[in-house]
Amino acid sequence: MTVETKKETLGFQTEVKQLLHLMIHSLYSNKEIFLRELVSNASDAVDKLRFAALDKSELLSNDPDLKIRIEFDKEAKTIAVEDNGIGMTRQDMIDHLGTIANSGTAQFLESLTGDQKKDAHLIGQFGVGFYSAFIVADRVSVVSRHAGTEEATCWESAGEGDFTVEPAEKAGRGTKITLHLKSDCEEFADGFRLRNIIRKYSDHISLPIEMVKEATPTGDEEEEKKADDVVEYETVNTATALWTRPRNEITDDEYKEFYKHISHDFDEPQTWSHNKVEGKAEYTSLLYIPKRAPFDLWNRDVQRGLKLYVQRVFIMDDAEQFLPLYLRFVKGTVDSNDLPLNVSREILQNNPKIDSMRSALTKRVLDMLAKMAKKEPEQYAEFWKTFGQVLKEGPAEDYNNKEKIAKLLRFATTHTDNDEQNQSLEDYIGRMSEGQDKIYYVLGENYQTAKNSPHLEIFRKKGIEALVLYDRIDEWLIQQLMEFDGKKFVDVSKGDLDLGKLDSEEDKKAIEEASKEKADLIEKIKEVLKDKVEEVKLSHRLTDSPACLVLSEYDLGIQMRKVMEAAGQKMPESKPTFEINPTHPLVARLHDEQDVDRFNDLTEVLFDQAKLAAGGQLEDPSNYVHRLNKLLLEMSR
Repeated sequence: MTVETKKETLGFQTEVKQLLHLMIHSLYSNKEIFLRELVSNASDAVDKLRFAALDKSELLSNDPDLKIRIEFDKEAKTIAVEDNGIGMTRQDMIDHLGTIANSGTAQFLESLTGDQKKDAHLIGQFGVGFYSAFIVADRVSVVSRHAGTEEATCWESAGEGDFTVEPAEKAGRGTKITLHLKSDCEEFADGFRLRNIIRKYSDHISLPIEMVKEATPTGDEEEEKKADDVVEYETVNTATALWTRPRNEITDDEYKEFYKHISHDFDEPQTWSHNKVEGKAEYTSLLYIPKRAPFDLWNRDVQRGLKLYVQRVFIMDDAEQFLPLYLRFVKGTVDSNDLPLNVSREILQNNPKIDSMRSALTKRVLDMLAKMAKKEPEQYAEFWKTFGQVLKEGPAEDYNNKEKIAKLLRFATTHTDNDEQNQSLEDYIGRMSEGQDKIYYVLGENYQTAKNSPHLEIFRKKGIEALVLYDRIDEWLIQQLMEFDGKKFVDVSKGDLDLGKLDSEEDKKAIEEASKEKADLIEKIKEVLKDKVEEVKLSHRLTDSPACLVLSEYDLGIQMRKVMEAAGQKMPESKPTFEINPTHPLVARLHDEQDVDRFNDLTEVLFDQAKLAAGGQLEDPSNYVHRLNKLLLEMSR
């Protein structure tokens, strides 16, 4: 007899031990959730069998009626959830029930707060719903036989440090999970209670959930005894794919429960859209916008997408071809009548019908968001906080919908004077000054750096609003947008500042006269900073600061340069223009300074301060500190 056919005791993965401890002792305040999780897993197992049977029809031949069966025994204090789905091999059981095969395990455990309600919401999100069985059971046994094999295996655990696996007997394929209930959970071994839970959480499951039909009392003891000897099952759920039913027959609660089933999210969705399309392409879609971001939202390589059905037959869990990557947070199903049942990822990639469906589904999601933004701005604000940065990837990935996406974007601006990203581009344009024909923005590594940029001083003085951009993706986003509603985006820290009609003739004349007066000073500063700057000139964008650095119109901003360098890309060297404020006392002091060394030190200090104010880093911080201290000492004498 080989080792594989003997009974083995194996230890749980460390993370599973921690998870089980939390499950058993503190996590769920709503214990009945365990049944929803186990039924949902059983449904997935049946879906996987349906898909496998497309290529191997013999997998279904002996037992074609797919179902989930729930039984209970009041005396033995047990509940059993059984399916005739794909089943598991011995190794599957060790891998899936003894470890959490999920890259997010560590994040899951780090995310736990100790708040029962909040922590409970994390369970389904991290794919660990099976372990909810231990909330109500002090021992769980799983007997499973993989479709197409003869061997069955029994997995058993008391939810502590280890579990056992050993050979078992099972007549057909599938999995049977038996829960030995804790003394304070025996209430669940009751037909009425179980039926209510199924109708509440699992009515939308598209295959029959069966329970033993309970005999109606007749008063005739002999008849009732005969009835007890005949086991008859009845379906206790609707057993119709929810998306195939008319919208007016589906309640909001049913939509919400279906979302929880397909997403393994314990929160309700923010909104959804259920739509049937007829014509050139025939399909039904049910799309959801979640409330919370999944833990792997920023992993662009993780499998994601809609559940795909063809003629109500499950095909795949994560059909990514139907929505672009920047909408990867959307959950839902799409059921097509036009695609072949043996459809594969390769066929999906080269099918013109898919392109048509992708375009229509993308527009539907964007329209859903636009409707939310217009009719439920508070709800949209919550959506933006959660998924806004992902949506900012859109203009680069989806040129055709660039204008639609731009209307959904939200920014912080100098108008609101706080870091809340709650202003649309349409809001900005509606407040534009008379004669303004550009959308001005400032970039910074964080909100405070951007908001306090010296480049905004002239804008504040003239009452011109500017977008305050501080997300890492913002510079890249603006480069993709280029303009909105015919108005070009202009970075206030780049190139010659042209305010057009917003500039007064007096301002222009004052700068011209000051430039002539300070010509010698400009030349002297150029000589000191010759290796560091492209040009030195008087500024008309400064009102309070002595100096600032201005990049060429075609240079990458400091923020984007840092991102590219962090990614290992070598960036071409670029020199800024050094602009000085002719009305500032320090510049006046510099103009009158006769001591060459002091002039050089003060020039270098002003240059370094301008670099820091722009969010840059000094090449030699100690040299800057030395110069500054030297000047301070001289002033104090």
